[in-house]
Formats: sequence, C-alpha cells, structure tokens
Amino acid sequence: MEQAIKLLTVFGLGAVELWAAVPAGLALGLHPVATGIAAAGGAVAGILAVVFLGEQVRARLFKRRDPVVARGRYQRLLLASLLTGAPLGAALGLLLGASTGRLCLWMGSGIVLWTVLLILAGLLGLAGTP
Repeated sequence: MEQAIKLLTVFGLGAVELWAAVPAGLALGLHPVATGIAAAGGAVAGILAVVFLGEQVRARLFKRRDPVVARGRYQRLLLASLLTGAPLGAALGLLLGASTGRLCLWMGSGIVLWTVLLILAGLLGLAGTP
C-alpha cells in the first residue's frame, strides 16, 4: 500500500511538473525505472488532458480566425516539456496551432527524453554521495 501511494504521488507530480516528480521518486526510495514510468506517465496524462480539453477552448477562441500554425517547429516542443513544464508546453503548442496528434507525439517524446536524462542525473548524483 505504501508503495502505491509513493507511485501515485510521483504520477501526480509528473502531471504537474516533471522536474519535481523524478527527484521526489528517487528521494522516496522508489526504483529508478518505477520512478521514470510513474513520472513520465503522469506527464503524459497531463498533456493529454490539456490537449483534449484545450482543443475545445482553441476552437472557441479561433472560431473566426485561423491560428498561427507552427509549421516545422514541432521539435521545439521537445524543449517545452523541460523549460515550461509539459502541461503549459502543450497549451502553448495548441495556441500556436499545432495539430493534436503531432503535439502529443513530440511532447511525449520530450517527456521520455527528459525523464531518462533526469533519472540518469539523479542516479549519478546518488552514486556520488557517501
């Protein structure tokens, strides 16, 4: 039961901020793979919620006008999951007119990439402590 609460905590933190979820999972003593899966799963759940709810909002906002389409700039969304957080990065992508499918693909790729890097950084940091 205690393990499930830790995993749900990391999942919930991941939905809000990946940078908080990974260190919290490692600090809670979760296995690094479990931490990564829970944190990335939470972050993906966060962007899916924003994308699917935000699509309706975007449709209302841009009812009369076409949004600015972010053609060829999807790769920058990889950085959004790190710099602004996954939910805010997804919202910005929607406002820039990104398609929901490509937005989810690139944001998900960014989440996986940054989760792996954060886990590795955390493990290297833990390995260096006495």
